Amino acid sequence: MTAVKDSVVLVTGGSRGVGRALVEELYVRGARKVYATARDPRTVTHPDAVPLGLEVTDPDSVAAVAARAQDVTVLINNAGVATGARFLTSPVDDIRRELETNFYGPLLLTRAFAPVIERNGGGHILNVHSVLSWLADGSTYSASKAAAWSQTNSLRLELRPRGIAVTGLHMAYVDTDMTVGIDAPKSSPHDIAVAALDGMEAGAHEVLADDTTRRVKGALSGDVAAMYEQLAQ
Repeated sequence: MTAVKDSVVLVTGGSRGVGRALVEELYVRGARKVYATARDPRTVTHPDAVPLGLEVTDPDSVAAVAARAQDVTVLINNAGVATGARFLTSPVDDIRRELETNFYGPLLLTRAFAPVIERNGGGHILNVHSVLSWLADGSTYSASKAAAWSQTNSLRLELRPRGIAVTGLHMAYVDTDMTVGIDAPKSSPHDIAVAALDGMEAGAHEVLADDTTRRVKGALSGDVAAMYEQLAQ
């Protein structure tokens, strides 16, 4: 279990949406310092956060942030992108961008910060995924999140002996810029942040933050056709 109180946390994509809510909730729970990253650090608005510029797909940018934040004990890989790309019709560059951001980005951050966290006595990594890690919707975003889920499961095993716990956060629609225009029930970013940090502090391997996510995860053990009504037609 990892206590938020007195921890030093780095949150990628910390200027808006779930990332901003995580920064806010971390300070509510007594974090000693929170680094909030964004491509443009001027967009980080929390008065106590330490803003850092970061492009998660750029190894040099990741290395610079890791060199700056040598006191980190908790890494939250929240930054992500959804281009709306489809497998058969979208430019391959759009598909590649999603994988670079949603899969390779967290991997670069984890490789950079695992030695830092270990030197600081151990800690935690929280990776932000999606219900689409388990439910394909025809988008390449869902494939990138499925790959990220698998990465998290492997890293959890590799990092455990080094004193670093790993939690995966999964949720359906959240009321953020990414879901503007989608007419469906949405969780609030604050509720997701609370669930995520509750789970992390409890030592949960996974946090299923809403009913939709819990239902989909439970269906994974069933027949594929039960998850995709198109297959029954």
